[in-house]
Amino acid sequence: MTPASNVKLLTFLAAKQQFIKLPAVYYYKENDRLIHFKASGYPLLLHPFYPEITLASFFSQSASYIYHPPSITPNPLGEGWAWDDYPYYYAAERNPFPIYGNAVQAILKDNALELTPSFFEIMTAKDSVGSKFKRLHSINAFSYNLSEWQKNDTLTRPFITSDSLFVKLLSESTGKEVVLAGEIREEFPWEQLYSNDDVPLYRGLLQDSDNGIAEALLLMISEDLFNEMDSEKVIDSILVRWKPWLKDPIQWVDGSGVSRYNMVTPRTLVGVLQKIHETVGWETIQDYFPKGSNSGTLKKYANASVFAKTGTLRHNHNLSGYLVQPKGTTYVFSIMVNHHTASTEDVREGIGILLKWFERKLK
Repeated sequence: MTPASNVKLLTFLAAKQQFIKLPAVYYYKENDRLIHFKASGYPLLLHPFYPEITLASFFSQSASYIYHPPSITPNPLGEGWAWDDYPYYYAAERNPFPIYGNAVQAILKDNALELTPSFFEIMTAKDSVGSKFKRLHSINAFSYNLSEWQKNDTLTRPFITSDSLFVKLLSESTGKEVVLAGEIREEFPWEQLYSNDDVPLYRGLLQDSDNGIAEALLLMISEDLFNEMDSEKVIDSILVRWKPWLKDPIQWVDGSGVSRYNMVTPRTLVGVLQKIHETVGWETIQDYFPKGSNSGTLKKYANASVFAKTGTLRHNHNLSGYLVQPKGTTYVFSIMVNHHTASTEDVREGIGILLKWFERKLK
């Protein structure tokens, strides 16, 4: 079955097995005035939706910075991603050091667009007959049609990433000198700076189903294991490690589930959920997972006793998670509906009815 964002359950489990704390950046302080740094893959630097202070504090020091990019970088878009998804935030590019979520945020204020980062204002033009806010396919040129906007509307659109653009955006946002080095200096005694708060990142992954976070986590695991960011290599390594308990073979190609090439069985997802429970415990699940009728992507489900992850692509909708009974018993489930022609709302309603039926039968 096509799992869509249920793949994030695999990414979450892999990350929690790999990291006690998430590495935010690698650095070498040459002296009080010069700091070298390289990427861990951590995705929350200046993120528009998930503010964090670890990197903000790191880049506030009275020093100049030298960024050492990796010699091999991940493909910006994942294998099996739809080519025409490029204008949308859920298909933001993958790169070693995300900044601003690798996206431009536009807000309508006083009949004009306010862009974050403001760097892109010079690359943005009015278009009286075009779409609301869009980027050209192959360059960082944006256009907008004010007649399509309403007051305080907000849109977020990906930009095309590069190492040179990264240092420009970081330098502009911090007011610090940031220089692009030619290569990583492996002889430096690199130190790790860890995130002080993992909760927003993991909630973003599971409750908001943020694809950029999911892709970054997979690259972070790869960097930690192999000193390179290679999604295919790290997935192969994880599947070898999981083989003793996996229920069925998996076709797994990205961290987010955007790829149409991912394939997994409901039985395997149940096994993954059981392993998540074993790894992180019930309190963490309650803290991170969406709750039926209450939070994240489960707000549209009326089943308040459910903690679960949705997975939606066109003609596919899935729900996998935990069903908690009043007596305290917790059941693990995975319901996958693929290749449907009904609306997602109808499928969601049907899954909700099925869960209610389970609840009555389990009393």
